[in-house]
Amino acid sequence: MLFGTLTSSLLVCGILHTGIAATQQKKNYIVNLMPSASKDSLVRRQELRAAAAVDSASILYNYANALEGFAATLTIDEVNRLNAQLEVVSVREEKIFRKQTTRTPLFLGLVDSDELLGTKAFEYSGMSFGKGEVDAAEANIIVGVLDTGAWPENPSYDDVGMPDIPSHWKGSCDVGEQWTAANCNKKLIGAAFFYQGYAAVYENKTGLPLNFTTDGQIGSARDIDGHGTHTSTTAAGSISANVSLFGEASGTARGMAKDARLAMYKVCWDDFCYESDLMAAMDRAIADGVNVISASIGGDPYFGGDAFTTGSFVAMEKGIFTSFSGGNSGPSPATISNNAPWMLNVAASTLDRDFPATVLLGDGRNFTGVSLYINGAVPDVEPLSSDTVLPLILSSAAGSNVTAATLCLEGSLDPDLVAGKIIVCTRGENGRAEKGAIVKAAGGRGMVLANAPANGEEIVADPHVLPAIHIGAKAGALVLEYAKSGNATVSLDFEGTRVGIPAPLMAAFSSRGPNGPIPQIMKPDITGPGVDIIAGWTRLQGASVAPNDTRRVDYSIISGTSMSCPHLAGIAAYIMARRPEWSVAAIRSAIMTTAYTTTKGTQNTLLDSATSNAATPFDYGGGHVDPVAALNPGLIYDITAQEYKEFICSVNRTQAFMVEVTRSNFTCEEDKVYSPYALNYPSFGAFYDSSVTNGTYFARFPRTVTNVGGAGIYIASLSVDDESLVEVSVSPDTLSFETEGEKKTFEVVVKMKSPHANVTDAFLTSHGRLEWSDGTHTVGSSLGFIWR
Repeated sequence: MLFGTLTSSLLVCGILHTGIAATQQKKNYIVNLMPSASKDSLVRRQELRAAAAVDSASILYNYANALEGFAATLTIDEVNRLNAQLEVVSVREEKIFRKQTTRTPLFLGLVDSDELLGTKAFEYSGMSFGKGEVDAAEANIIVGVLDTGAWPENPSYDDVGMPDIPSHWKGSCDVGEQWTAANCNKKLIGAAFFYQGYAAVYENKTGLPLNFTTDGQIGSARDIDGHGTHTSTTAAGSISANVSLFGEASGTARGMAKDARLAMYKVCWDDFCYESDLMAAMDRAIADGVNVISASIGGDPYFGGDAFTTGSFVAMEKGIFTSFSGGNSGPSPATISNNAPWMLNVAASTLDRDFPATVLLGDGRNFTGVSLYINGAVPDVEPLSSDTVLPLILSSAAGSNVTAATLCLEGSLDPDLVAGKIIVCTRGENGRAEKGAIVKAAGGRGMVLANAPANGEEIVADPHVLPAIHIGAKAGALVLEYAKSGNATVSLDFEGTRVGIPAPLMAAFSSRGPNGPIPQIMKPDITGPGVDIIAGWTRLQGASVAPNDTRRVDYSIISGTSMSCPHLAGIAAYIMARRPEWSVAAIRSAIMTTAYTTTKGTQNTLLDSATSNAATPFDYGGGHVDPVAALNPGLIYDITAQEYKEFICSVNRTQAFMVEVTRSNFTCEEDKVYSPYALNYPSFGAFYDSSVTNGTYFARFPRTVTNVGGAGIYIASLSVDDESLVEVSVSPDTLSFETEGEKKTFEVVVKMKSPHANVTDAFLTSHGRLEWSDGTHTVGSSLGFIWR
């Protein structure tokens, strides 16, 4: 093992008890050291801690791969003494991250397309009937998932027919509470759990060493939340037939890379994911030999040294692809997180499937929403037919605290006023399904959940614990107004699963660009399915995640960029298996440049569900992923680690910043001018900084493309959203290739005019698109123009 603290030992929790009665409060810190090849790293850290008089019992982790340094729980005096040491680059308080909570393969074109992929499958003896063939190359790919753990008994972890574990796997199956070595197999090949940061925070707050049971946790990789089981089976779950949630969304479930292996790194506890634990998991995953890392976890927009930025850079250098969720803070602009250019940043959009349900008002008006409530699926709830008419009241009229009652918060509703009625609750603050549970506990017969104006028209289906329908803000306003009138009545009609609807639409919750910390790098990179996704679930959590939901299922339906991120991680594994010669940057380029920006199967512009208007690259990045097309992109934009470091020089030239972000001693040349536009990225972000620019601004983007599609002549086409603000040219506008592997260069020049209005703290944006086509391949890139 590479850590000074092993996650498989539950006894370690006790050593963190160092006396909270001390005068100085301790906090968790990440200590970053200058890289050195002249001294053993463990000896070096020990000498450093001795020189700074840091208690060895305070050490949480020693890092050997993702970072040169360690994590410790420290007092301010200890922090100051460490900062005084010449070898120390930084001592920073750890961040706290959070989770960013069957039809998908068919929608993405991954079903019945294996013959197109250029890889011959191989069948292993002992494979169960109906399993299909195991792809030998894909079975050699390992997807590491950082999340809440796994429920190993889930059918999507079935390993029937899987070959031996790849020889490059160096990890282990760490035992713990309710987890033995037998819980891993040839599909779920590894499991680890990282809790020292969580335990230190717990002790610093309570004065007591962590007790997993007392805190409602399990000290192992076992998933009590459901999130980790869902994301990992989305990425690389085995084929599982006859899957549904109470009969809805029925079909065959499978991961994007159904034959790839999975390794689970449990890093999130009670909805929080502490950076020291995340860094340890990144460190371990790199050492274990994973090929892809998926992390549906994020924080605030940021570019600098942290577990994900630094860890993913080291992973990239070792050929490990990293996929991160973009966040659920949309539709506000500049909310996208996980901002570094070497990681794939994933937005969320809808599938061509929904679960319609209709609110039938007593005055004859009908409003369609969505729901996963099914009559008969909740044992203690009597089925509610569509011809049953019930009283409809506002939740705000059913409690003494109007603000709390409006949102249907815990304890806010008066049972005498709620009993037997349909209650209109407003979305916000607590969970959607939780509101229904609160209505049910107060004796309500059902719920209409109305969006507040800030939520727009985005609606999400949930497996509610009582009859409930979610409607958008426009319909919600009308229903709220009607419910105020007195003697209002309503019926609820649940219609089940509907497929073939126009898709994708951008999810309103999906975080948006521009990329605030580095506007010259467009983020998100791509969008993928993230709304109403069915995948594996834990048996320790109710289907709806609402309090007192006793229903236990193997598969559940949830939404978020947490769901789109593992789709892309699995797709990267799928591509990696079939194009092993491609670099991490080449795979990302292929994914981005073959994406589509229309409603699937049409020429209609992809729409934003928040506004019902056309979505933009600041919402979807390159577009919606098309994994089969990504196998044959024609041209790719490749990037080396050296080029990333030169890009960093254009952002921050200090040696300390370079070490923090890249774990290297790379030095920016004093006399060299570095441009953020020079990075060979598959998209183009031009940034007009009003604080230093007055008048016309020019941005020049040199690019090099590599031919991976045979001989051809590519011709460029350009389009911009607002020609009164931006002019764009490309030179040359024709690229001729004779052989595979041949490289050609071109330059895009953007001329940005002064904005029509004053720009202060907000971003003004416009966009465009560059496409290279040889008649067979279309290589598309988003153009983003940002004024601030």
